[in-house]
Amino acid sequence: MTNTDIRPFRFEVTQAELDDLTARLDRTRLPQPAPGDTWEHGTPNHYLREAVVAWRAFDWRAAEERINSYPHFTTEIENQPIHFIHVESQHAGATPLLLAHTYPGSSVDYLDLIDRLTNPVAHGGRAEDAFHVVVPDAPGYGFSNPVTEPGWTTARVARAYDTLMRRLGYQSYGVHGSDHGAMVARELGLLNPEGFLGLHVLQLFSFPSGDPAEFERLEPRDYAGLEHMQWFQKVGGYNTMNASRPQTVAAGLSDSPVGMLAYSELFNSFGNGTSLVPLETILTEVSVNWFANAAAGMARSYFDNAAAVTEEPTPVNAAPTGVAVFAADFQTIKVFAERDNSNIVHWSRFEKGGHFAALEVPETVADDIRAFFAALR
Repeated sequence: MTNTDIRPFRFEVTQAELDDLTARLDRTRLPQPAPGDTWEHGTPNHYLREAVVAWRAFDWRAAEERINSYPHFTTEIENQPIHFIHVESQHAGATPLLLAHTYPGSSVDYLDLIDRLTNPVAHGGRAEDAFHVVVPDAPGYGFSNPVTEPGWTTARVARAYDTLMRRLGYQSYGVHGSDHGAMVARELGLLNPEGFLGLHVLQLFSFPSGDPAEFERLEPRDYAGLEHMQWFQKVGGYNTMNASRPQTVAAGLSDSPVGMLAYSELFNSFGNGTSLVPLETILTEVSVNWFANAAAGMARSYFDNAAAVTEEPTPVNAAPTGVAVFAADFQTIKVFAERDNSNIVHWSRFEKGGHFAALEVPETVADDIRAFFAALR
């Protein structure tokens, strides 16, 4: 075999691994609670206590069967194992689409989107809006482990994803992304490889430059968005921890399933109480990270990106770009986004859903992806 081979993959947890997880959960020692035991200081004990009970009763074998019901593959790109799901549509002329996942997510972020995108007719859509779907795990995430060398920035991940799509025979494709995946999608826009159709994202992480003229163009709702942006940055302390001491963070998360569960408060909309992600879905996500022992690789991605930051001006993405802003998510502000992305051709807002919209309102996300790419044709 060469490192360009594409091999079938199946994820199977041994009974010994399941027994070990149960034993660790049985020995859970929760921290001393903060006064009031609320989300203000992080993941509260009352949530963890209930979640641990649910995790002990969680049917991993059913989740594993569902995950494995999709065709999984692995390949190597730059000596890095890359795992991905690849589902081809039955409809002729379907558009190839790469789905780039969140932190602390993985390819399982998009299990509820796959059939909606590959088989739109079954979900009230049109055959001409069908997609061939490719859902990779970024290096260090999910089953794309272990990380074999440093330097897997979002820009490098974008180049690897382009290699993956070409290896699968797709000479033209688009991308959708959220969170970490939104940053990878924008890097693909900057790369703008031959045949690239465009990017659809849930966030464009553009911030005020300090130019007073920008604020003169803001709408009233943008000021509320600025306040939400400040809150978002305040509760995103994991960014600093991952970017500065990734291996220290990973030591705690890799040895304690409850530590990993607590760190995954992000699935609860960063603890603001608005998340629509079901607990069972959160347990699937956390279980994948636990069994894949992915904490170190995920945290390391933040370290690599922080190390790559320069003082140069933000490059402008000129590829066709679509944005879907959800009410309980980071509020992308159009004035700032248009400064950094010169070809925003689609903008939508939704009053239901948050940072993990693909897990909360998958039908809405799928519909907006279809609308964006249909308009490009």
